[in-house]
Amino acid sequence: MAERVALIGVGIMGSGMAANWLRKGFDVSVYNRTRAKTDGLAALGARVAETPADAAHDADYVVAMVSDDDVSRALWLGPDGALAAAKPDAVLIEASTLTPDWIRELAARVTETGRGFLDAPVGGSKAAAAEGKLVMFVGGSAETLARAQHVLDAVSVKSTRIGDNGAGATWKLINNMMAGSQLAVLAEGIALARRAGIDMALAEELIRSGPTASGMVGQKLPRLVADSFDNPDFALEMYAKDLRYI
Repeated sequence: MAERVALIGVGIMGSGMAANWLRKGFDVSVYNRTRAKTDGLAALGARVAETPADAAHDADYVVAMVSDDDVSRALWLGPDGALAAAKPDAVLIEASTLTPDWIRELAARVTETGRGFLDAPVGGSKAAAAEGKLVMFVGGSAETLARAQHVLDAVSVKSTRIGDNGAGATWKLINNMMAGSQLAVLAEGIALARRAGIDMALAEELIRSGPTASGMVGQKLPRLVADSFDNPDFALEMYAKDLRYI
């Protein structure tokens, strides 16, 4: 019998993760507050749940990918929450970008029930999620990570244990602080170059070949040069939330 994964939250990142689990042979149940966002996954074979508890009740692994601490708290601990409904031997994985304080509180609540818990926020954009090429920053015990490793491997190219619960969340905020700083400065540089009348193709060449180039800069540079902001990889309001958490 195929192992069962429940995913709560199927936005830009979660939808790609769920699709990869389905393609790789897991039984997948999904829950999303906006139900229409589950339609594509239902067409791929996912079971659409009515509540977080409904998604979690028969799952071997319960994963959340949501926007912030308040949503995470509600889906795990609120009415029809996933924690109380999860199987006694399930592993619960919080993959959202959240505060370490909340992660440690949630970890304590999960541990009290005897279930395994990992915080495993992800690095990578929409394309990486769709292609199963995320990287995961993991907090939790080595034993729990070993149990869930194959589940993480199905959606990622690398998962690194940073330390105990909360360490993954902490590194994710550090990661996003550095990435966000690069992107803010890159955007300012492109805006100044455009205002000064510098050819955008030349500006792109100079940035790519210069000392300020990085993986993040290279990934976002073409869209900034083209002034193309449709179909975003990540919502600005979510990055603002991350910066507040940092």
